[in-house]
Amino acid sequence: MRPAEMAALLGSPGQIMLVWLVAGLFTLLSTMVLAEVGAMLPETGGPYAFMQHMYGDFWAYLYGWAAFAVINCAGTAGISFIAAQYLEYFIPIPRFPEATELAYALHVPFVGSIYPLQNIGVKILSIFFLILFTVVNYRSTRTGTVVQFIFAASKVAAIFLMVFGLFFSGKGNWQQLSMDSTSIHPTGMALVLAWVAACNGALQALDGSNTMLYVAGEIRNPGINIPRSLLLGLVSVIAVYLAINLAMFYILPMDTMAGSSLVASDAAQVAFGSVGGGIIASLITLSVLGTTQVNVLTPPRMTFAMARHGRFFASAGKVHPTFNTPGNALLIHLGVMIVMTLSGSFYILTDMYIFIVWVFNLMMMAGLFILRKKYPEKQRPYKVWAYPWLPLLVMAFNAFYLVVTVYDDIRNYQLGKTPMMNSVFGLIVTALGIPLYLYFKSRYKQGSWPEPGAEGEAGG
Repeated sequence: MRPAEMAALLGSPGQIMLVWLVAGLFTLLSTMVLAEVGAMLPETGGPYAFMQHMYGDFWAYLYGWAAFAVINCAGTAGISFIAAQYLEYFIPIPRFPEATELAYALHVPFVGSIYPLQNIGVKILSIFFLILFTVVNYRSTRTGTVVQFIFAASKVAAIFLMVFGLFFSGKGNWQQLSMDSTSIHPTGMALVLAWVAACNGALQALDGSNTMLYVAGEIRNPGINIPRSLLLGLVSVIAVYLAINLAMFYILPMDTMAGSSLVASDAAQVAFGSVGGGIIASLITLSVLGTTQVNVLTPPRMTFAMARHGRFFASAGKVHPTFNTPGNALLIHLGVMIVMTLSGSFYILTDMYIFIVWVFNLMMMAGLFILRKKYPEKQRPYKVWAYPWLPLLVMAFNAFYLVVTVYDDIRNYQLGKTPMMNSVFGLIVTALGIPLYLYFKSRYKQGSWPEPGAEGEAGG
């Protein structure tokens, strides 16, 4: 999805490649800062545990809430849109006339307007996928794992065909790798805003590189293996994304790419004909369904754990008596994902969640300085390079990205280009966790929250 958006923003293959490299370097340096924290505090729970050491219960809880409501539920809902949209390659998905779509709106104060009927066919199909995977994981985690293996194989096949198939098709033009758009030439402040918006896409694609920190407590030799795995994994993924973009530039002129809604299938159709385009559309649909499946499977475990600790509604911490799965937590996530699906689109939901990811990443990078002062004698198997200048540089870039993103969202909303301010929406949803924190905290007089109960863990 993102290469077409970047083409429409920047209109230049060279600048798009540079965006991927800059976003990749930013993500890499940010991840290496977090690697010091992960190697020093190899605790299962990752950023949630780190926030507790850095800032205490309140900010740890707010991160947990944001991970539930925005990062996981909104992010997963946004990703499920891709599968539904790529199915439009095969079948027309019905939608209401534009007048009907815009006739019913929900106005959210300080955020903008939500149009639940907009692109309703894609939304219903996305919700169907979310319900399907919730049912699969509700009944058995093992079944979900088998399904995930099939989806993972589709992902590898799609990447292989996209890169090698397009390059060896002979249907492209090598000169297009250096040919800019004939009509898209942002300059000045418009170029800065286009760059930041394009970085949103690259940062979202690279998000997840630090997921291994959630299981840091289960990794052998964390001081060596955490930094090494983060570095090798992220560099490999950056290389794959660069190769995919180059293959698309080879096949599609920049203006064609900028106007494409299904850019991968459009490139494959040029290279291999309608059958090839259909094969790529099928593989991408399966690949994205795999991402949706794993995001339906794993995040409810955090909600389940929070409930066991008294930080969420007790019903979410119950194990299903027959299936031995965190059934209630799965259903709660499903409900929120359905609401998020009806409220937005792929770009609204993913831009919202990646903004919140980097808000907390900024806090965790600042937390490195807190931990150095708080635990001066603690063993650090890995230390970030060029401390304190490198972390300060990354934090400055992070803060610049967040400020410009908010400015751009507000500006586009005021100009009528977008129906809502995605970053502000994410901040408001995150802030809804504050009254929940106060409610659950008030239930314990001495301010110490209970440990998880000894009763059975969720498995399935």
